[in-house]
Amino acid sequence: MGWTMTLKDDFRVIAWTWRVGNYLSLFFLLSLCSFSVQSDIASAQDHHFSWKTGQWGHCIGEECGSDGVQKRTLWCVHMEGWTSHHAQCQHMAKPESQRHCFKVCNWHQNLFQWELSEWGGCVLVPFFANELTMRTADCITAQHGIQRRKVHCVRTSNRTTVSSRICEFFSQKPPVEQACLIPCPQDCVVSDFTSWSSCSKTCGTGLQHMTRHVLATPMYGGAKCPNLTETRTCSNSADCPVGEGEYQYSLKVGAWSQCRLLHHKDTLLNGRTTVDISTSSNENNTVTIHTLASEHHSYHHRHGHQHHPHAHNKYPMAWELEVGYQTRQVRCTRSDGKNAMLSLCTEDNSPLMFQVCGMPKDCQTSDWSSWSPCSKTCRSTDLSPGYRLRSRIMTQVPVGGGKRCPALEEKEACNIIGDLLPNCPSFAWRTTDWGDCRIFPLLSQQDRWRVNISILCGGGIQTRTTYCVQVPDYSTPHHRKEVSRPVNSWLCSGEPPSAVQHCTIPCQHHCLLSQWSPWGACIHDCKEPQGKKGFRHRRREVLWESSSPQDICPHLVEFVPCEDPACYTWQVQQGERCIPTDGLCGPGTAVQHANCVNTKGKDVPAVLCEGNPPPTEVTCEVACSADCVVGSWSSWSTCSHSCATKSAEGRQSRSRTVLALPGKEGKRCPAAAALEEWRVCNDHPCMVLYWEASAWGPCIEDALIDVNRSSFLNETSSCAMGVQIRKVSCIKTNTGPVINKRCSDSARPEMVRPCLLPCKKDCIVTPFSEWTACPSTCIPDNTTVVMQSRYRIIIQRSSNGGQECPDTLYEERECEMLPVCPVYRWRTHKWHSCTLVPDSVRRGLSGAGEPCGNGLETRGISCVEESGEPANMTECLQRAGPLPPQIRQCRVPCKDDCTVTAWSKFSDCSGCGTSRSRKRSLTGRSKKKEHCLNADLYPLEEIAACPCDEFLSQPYGNWSSCILPNPSAPGSLKGWTSHREIKECGHGLRYRAVACIDHQGHLVEPTLCTESGYVVEICHVACPLDCKLSDWSAWSACSASCGSGLKIRSKWLREKAFNGGRPCPRLDLKNQVYEAVRCHSECSQYMWRIEPWSICTINTVDDLPACGEGVQSRKIRCVKKGTTSGETSSVEDSLCDQEEMPPRAQVCFLSCPNDCVMTPWGPWSSCPLQCDQLAMRNRSRSVLRLPASESPACPELFQSEPCIVNTTCFTYQYRLSDWSTCHLSEHAICGQGSRLRLLDCVRSDGKIVELQKCKQFGLINKSRLSESCVVDCPVSCIPSDWSPWAECSHTCGSQGQSVRTRRILQEAHEEGRPCPNQLIQIKPCPIRPCYTWLLSDWSSCIVEGAECGDGLQRRNLSCVVHWGDWPESPPQPVEDNLCGDKLKRMIQQEMKQPCFVPCPGDCHLTVWSSWSSCQLTCLEGRSFETTGRQARSRAVIIQVMENQGSCPHQVFETQPCKGGMCHTYQWRTGGWSNNERAVWCERSDGVNVTGGCFPQKRPTTVRHCHPPCTKPFSHCTPSGVCGCEKGYTEVMTMHGFLDYCTRTPGVDNNKKADVKTNSGRLKPGLSPAQDLFKEWTLRPVGPDGRVKLWVYAVIAVGFIFILFIIALSFLVCKPSKTTKTSAPPQKPLTLAYDGDMDM
Repeated sequence: MGWTMTLKDDFRVIAWTWRVGNYLSLFFLLSLCSFSVQSDIASAQDHHFSWKTGQWGHCIGEECGSDGVQKRTLWCVHMEGWTSHHAQCQHMAKPESQRHCFKVCNWHQNLFQWELSEWGGCVLVPFFANELTMRTADCITAQHGIQRRKVHCVRTSNRTTVSSRICEFFSQKPPVEQACLIPCPQDCVVSDFTSWSSCSKTCGTGLQHMTRHVLATPMYGGAKCPNLTETRTCSNSADCPVGEGEYQYSLKVGAWSQCRLLHHKDTLLNGRTTVDISTSSNENNTVTIHTLASEHHSYHHRHGHQHHPHAHNKYPMAWELEVGYQTRQVRCTRSDGKNAMLSLCTEDNSPLMFQVCGMPKDCQTSDWSSWSPCSKTCRSTDLSPGYRLRSRIMTQVPVGGGKRCPALEEKEACNIIGDLLPNCPSFAWRTTDWGDCRIFPLLSQQDRWRVNISILCGGGIQTRTTYCVQVPDYSTPHHRKEVSRPVNSWLCSGEPPSAVQHCTIPCQHHCLLSQWSPWGACIHDCKEPQGKKGFRHRRREVLWESSSPQDICPHLVEFVPCEDPACYTWQVQQGERCIPTDGLCGPGTAVQHANCVNTKGKDVPAVLCEGNPPPTEVTCEVACSADCVVGSWSSWSTCSHSCATKSAEGRQSRSRTVLALPGKEGKRCPAAAALEEWRVCNDHPCMVLYWEASAWGPCIEDALIDVNRSSFLNETSSCAMGVQIRKVSCIKTNTGPVINKRCSDSARPEMVRPCLLPCKKDCIVTPFSEWTACPSTCIPDNTTVVMQSRYRIIIQRSSNGGQECPDTLYEERECEMLPVCPVYRWRTHKWHSCTLVPDSVRRGLSGAGEPCGNGLETRGISCVEESGEPANMTECLQRAGPLPPQIRQCRVPCKDDCTVTAWSKFSDCSGCGTSRSRKRSLTGRSKKKEHCLNADLYPLEEIAACPCDEFLSQPYGNWSSCILPNPSAPGSLKGWTSHREIKECGHGLRYRAVACIDHQGHLVEPTLCTESGYVVEICHVACPLDCKLSDWSAWSACSASCGSGLKIRSKWLREKAFNGGRPCPRLDLKNQVYEAVRCHSECSQYMWRIEPWSICTINTVDDLPACGEGVQSRKIRCVKKGTTSGETSSVEDSLCDQEEMPPRAQVCFLSCPNDCVMTPWGPWSSCPLQCDQLAMRNRSRSVLRLPASESPACPELFQSEPCIVNTTCFTYQYRLSDWSTCHLSEHAICGQGSRLRLLDCVRSDGKIVELQKCKQFGLINKSRLSESCVVDCPVSCIPSDWSPWAECSHTCGSQGQSVRTRRILQEAHEEGRPCPNQLIQIKPCPIRPCYTWLLSDWSSCIVEGAECGDGLQRRNLSCVVHWGDWPESPPQPVEDNLCGDKLKRMIQQEMKQPCFVPCPGDCHLTVWSSWSSCQLTCLEGRSFETTGRQARSRAVIIQVMENQGSCPHQVFETQPCKGGMCHTYQWRTGGWSNNERAVWCERSDGVNVTGGCFPQKRPTTVRHCHPPCTKPFSHCTPSGVCGCEKGYTEVMTMHGFLDYCTRTPGVDNNKKADVKTNSGRLKPGLSPAQDLFKEWTLRPVGPDGRVKLWVYAVIAVGFIFILFIIALSFLVCKPSKTTKTSAPPQKPLTLAYDGDMDM
């Protein structure tokens, strides 16, 4: 109920935030929950049944607030525990099962939260479940422990504690305990003892000691450290001289007391100071200072009033120091440690017992600032927590040994779990669109000035910009879908995307075309009715066409007009021979067949041909035996003209010859004119026409186009459809355009085609980046205006009428005006008078004396603004520079002091490097005083160096790289990046650092020598020279006169590449590079033109008939193929194939009258394609005139001959040449090209023939003769821009360097310019002096005014300058103000520390040992903690045994350390010697220690045998049994014990021993037998020294085998007559040996 009241009170504190009603309901619910929830037993109807209630359930309701409902379960329970019906229980006493409650909402949990304390230390669990003792003795690795923490439910508004039930509504209560492990107890580990020290006395009896130090302190209940010192007496042979054994006396002083305030005169009388010189039984004589308690009360009262004047100020406005005094004990000690009279140690001068001192002031700090924001503001993949900082400033400098300042900065973890934090932003690389394809960067230096850049095509490169953006968090509901703004590139991890890629500008490639076909028949558009005008066509094919859409191939069809075109004609085939009508000769008929064919020679229906078909029978005549016989008509000759002109027309002829002359009564031969016929040919006019199509125009809009019929339309495209139009004209060869009606409409190209309109592209720009940071604090006076900038990047350029890009891509503005930093300075007050120790203290300690001597004087300091207004001291501590001194030593002259005049002025300086001096002199009686004449105490001349403003400038270090000027202007790279040539050569600057040195050789600021701190000189980076080749030579002639060959052109080297220029292509030994292209020479470019045979001339004798065998001739000439017969263009006969030259003359035969007349032989039939040797070829002829009856019969009509390869039969096949090199367009240097290969028809004898031959044999070429190819581009290396110069690696000294880097965007490819070697440039930083506070080592212990006792060790803080490579260059002392505030530095260091110089005979501690190595607490070799410990110790040294009672205790201390190691400990043993050995503990790093090893596992140091080895020549072996010494053999009893030792045979020939072997067992010890057996694989002796059983078995079998051999030998070798008795077998040597040498 109590906490409920607290809630009601607290309600009034926070009710102003929410409505009162909600809080009343909420706290009412929570107050109900404050009672312990447990089952209640209500009153029963009788004494046997009662109501039992369950726990209240969760509060359920539709809305948050007081309308919730809680329910619980009710049971009627019998007293024995079983449940019954509710009717058994009294209904009036039935508890309620439902009640109203306050339903807690989610927003309520913001009002309360769990507050967790840190886990406490791990505490050992005292007992287990059934154990009553601690489990420490059997600890193996660790012990179970438990650690606890406090868990409270607190209100978030004021952090007050409320009941835990409130927070349990929202979340489960965190655990308050957790198990932990405590390592096993770790004993103290100490090092080995040092060697004994030298004896404390050189005569008589003294002491010597040895010490050791602590390596690891005891932990977790381990054993304490042992004594670190061992002491023993030592004696010297020489006795001490008389008198040296007496005591020595030493003046010993104690430590200075705390500084006390100087009191007024009346106060000092109340606090009387007396000197107690008492002599006790120990002869102690001590000066003790006694003060009354009122002195301290007065001090504290005054000290408490110290800050009241400034109570209204947060920080002090001025500082004042107070002067006090301190005293110390002085006594005289004897060498045995006892005190003696002070006069025994002092002579005239009394020791210093008092001195003035500055009253200590502790460091004071301000309150903590508020915590900084947590460094972890988002949830990242790593689970490391964030941290936050808070700080405070020093408001009072510690003075006079006051407490040093605590930590001025505090750091703590925050957002450790971070589940409620948003996800950390992720960053990714983004890229702009690719820029235009450019070929210029690929050109060499040689080509750039002589190439028209506008017509270049082929392969190129294009670039883009990469930038870093923050990726939107798609897990949040409101992420930005727009393009992210650019951020610093260092936020993106990984390599950026490629910024360079290859591209292609299409070239206008020439189409590769075939030869023109022959002119076709005169036809017209056969789809229309036949007219009177037609065209004869010839065609050519495209062998290879570029994939470039802009390519235009020449026309492929030419046609000439002709008359009477015919699409279908009758084709007549001659049938059987002529059959005479009457008899065997005379007129007759012959049968012929006619087919209707189209222009391609294919049969078509007869109805398509015009007119009636030719008759099936034609008249003919068979010559009679006396008739003249004329041969058939020859083929028509070639036409004399290719076309008809006004002056000429084409003609062709055919002829026939007389085969037999007629008889007297026969039919006569026709006239000579009838033997030849002429006709007109190629009568079409010389007018070749063709259609010429221009390039396709741009895609334009056309609303009439049917989109559905656009087969090539991309369904995903959102751009509209359009049309492309081109102009088609009818062209007359060698004339120009004519009207389109004159060309054939069937071959007309299309003029319109559908196309895809180019999409409009708007310019896309990133949002502006964040403004660069401005200074957040005040700015110094007279500083330039600070600017801030931002930029944005064009991602996509506009095109096709899209929105244009903005003009502004880079913006700059001035930062907001910040206040000028205030200027503060120290104001020093006047020095107060010199303060001495009060007279009362002087009189109490040293008697009446003169009030003079050394003292202190102080002054106040304050902080003022530049205007002189006072300010808080904290402002000056931060901004006003070094703190002025507030206290200094002074002296009030005494009567006996030496007096001197004031110092004179310094003498004039004669120049740099000289010195000046000033003087003073003694005055009065001081001139005669001896101690005043000591120049060390009272110097009369002072020499100082003269000031010098001359400095020496010395270049230092190496020159930097030659740094070229950066051509890029600020902000130029923020927008669209186009490729630019990065300057890699030319004039630049190189830098060398300058060391500025003053006349003393000290390093000073470089600006005193040079403005920039550098020596700068112009340098030159040699430009790379590319490899230069000559122009291509002319193509050579084709290497083959017939068929496929090569034609070659070449370049030769003019200049080699130099200094990283483009390398040369691969050159041959003549420094040339070749390009070879396939070529083809027509094998039948020239042919033999044959004229008809002349008349057969027969040499007749007398009047014999002119018949029989004769001679005929003809003209043959070599002409170029394609020339008409009318042209007289004969060439040399050597150009034609001589092997195929037809004969110019031949034997002819004219049949005589009545003889049989035959036709000439027909052509041979074709052999099989494979030229089968069994195959035959045939030819035939027919009878033209039958012979008369009396004449000889007709010769054979049929001939056959075998098919012989390469004689009568030839095979043909296609042969493909190799691919040519990739041939580019004339204006391309790389990219897509074409390569060719040629096709030859090769006869089986290797002769290349016309391709028509292979076609005639039905060979089909399925191989491609051309294809696309790619020539790799010579891409030069493209480096990135240089990064900005990094900050200097060192802020001072000569080792500082500034670095800038770049990376390779595109590696060099092919003959591209290689990448530069220099990807890192280093520039030295200006050599600034390194000013450092140098802390000296501790001085030796100095005891002022005494020989021993408490003293001080001091160290000095000096300002030094060095070159940054300390200790290579030794530091040199300079003025303190160059290093900063010395006082601030000194208060951070311990500048003095107490020490002790032992007096003779004192028992004292050694100096601290060095810190041990850092050691971790480990479990099974694994670290148990992250922070290790290291220890150091001080041992006790006893000088006189009588003083042992006054010895201090040995001490040790530990400190945390980092980088510790896990050490293990292991027992080590030495070798046995006289059954003893050394045993020690060794650490894993090889250090011998005491402690650390488990005592239970310690090996034994002495070994024993049971029973003891008392036999002669016996000893105890390592196995714990008795054995014999070397040279003796063990003889064992039947029980396995040593019976006695006998000498081993052969060891000593002069002695014998009896051996009993009938009952002994061999059990070797350390004997030669055992040494021998241990090298065997099968050892006959066991580890217990007994012979194994198998040895006996082997001996027995061997013995039986020997008996068998002897018996067998006896039987074989036994004489037939004599019988000898075999000797009994000898006993084996191993079983019996009597010691005789004869055996």
